[in-house]
Amino acid sequence: MARVFTQAEAKRLGLPGRKALEIVSGERGALGVTLRLAEIPVPQPGESLRGPHRHCDHEECIYVLSGKGTTFADSGEFPLKPGDTVLIPPGEKHVTRNTGNEPLLLLCFFPVADINKGTAEPGVSSRTSHRP
Repeated sequence: MARVFTQAEAKRLGLPGRKALEIVSGERGALGVTLRLAEIPVPQPGESLRGPHRHCDHEECIYVLSGKGTTFADSGEFPLKPGDTVLIPPGEKHVTRNTGNEPLLLLCFFPVADINKGTAEPGVSSRTSHRP
């Protein structure tokens, strides 16, 4: 059965360095997808920036809604602007940072219902791949 998920009903996540809303996930009834809306603020002088994380068992697809940023990944640096999409392969360490003067708004798609399994992010989890 089709279903509408509203932003007002999204789960607020306490993730470092960004505001994040989990709009769709297994916890909300999805079988194989997670969709998050992330807002990365403009960095303040002297602020310590969060480090990279990785998703051991799945890709992450990030679409830029507004703002400017750069994704720093094992495979390089990728400048981003509205309308751009970056695809991060499984296991690749990455972090997206705001490089503009307004909040960076991202739509983050994961092809799994629970991204916590197989995700390793300092200060959040120490999970590693569940693959043998």
